[in-house]
Amino acid sequence: MFKKATASDGPLVTYALIAACCLLFLLSPAAGLAPPDGDRTELLRARQDHFARWGVVPADLWAGPVRAALTPLTALFVHGTWLHLLGNMLFLQVFGSLAEARMGRLRFLACYLAAGYLALVGFAVAYPDSTQPLVGASGAISGVLGAFLFLLPRARVTSLFPFLFFLPLRFPAWFVLPLWCALQWLAARHGGPRPGVAYLAHLIGFGVGFLYALLRWRGRTGPGAGSGPPARVKEPVQATEGDSQP
Repeated sequence: MFKKATASDGPLVTYALIAACCLLFLLSPAAGLAPPDGDRTELLRARQDHFARWGVVPADLWAGPVRAALTPLTALFVHGTWLHLLGNMLFLQVFGSLAEARMGRLRFLACYLAAGYLALVGFAVAYPDSTQPLVGASGAISGVLGAFLFLLPRARVTSLFPFLFFLPLRFPAWFVLPLWCALQWLAARHGGPRPGVAYLAHLIGFGVGFLYALLRWRGRTGPGAGSGPPARVKEPVQATEGDSQP
């Protein structure tokens, strides 16, 4: 049985998710760790087959086999490039650690998986004819950000803004995360099913995470409701948040 995580326990679920994503990436053709004399064309074909098999293909999700319904879960553990993986894991480690401590392990895991699944399904609903594989944990991690905003709105996030010459400045989560969400929304207006970042999936995941925390902890006080002194979190706002394809 899961118990509520404490600082002494450590964010075990967060670490387990990071370890799983990293291990599966290293074992996949996306890592590019093929023998030096390997055929590059064959490697690229293996990557595409890998993404098509384990990622979400919206057109297949509605008209494909029953197993396609599981791909919004498997896609959460598939990443397209090293930068894609490292950017997502950075966000997960920083925000997931504190969110897990406040939510408890089981609820944190449920929020992560539900937000990730619904984010990818939501993108597929918006672009049902797309044949572009969608991979990455960014929808689930966006859900963690949404829950973090509700539970720890006063946590101070050290952010790097390019228009301020990347000076490290500390702002509360209630300022940084809505700003991040607004940037995702602006980008999503010009996005679509073409290769690139799936901003719409980020927005859906963020909304699911925030709503989950709102419904579960609304009106409560104590650690589970984000009370206590402000925590300090270091996170570059411009880190990679996930691609809709490698």
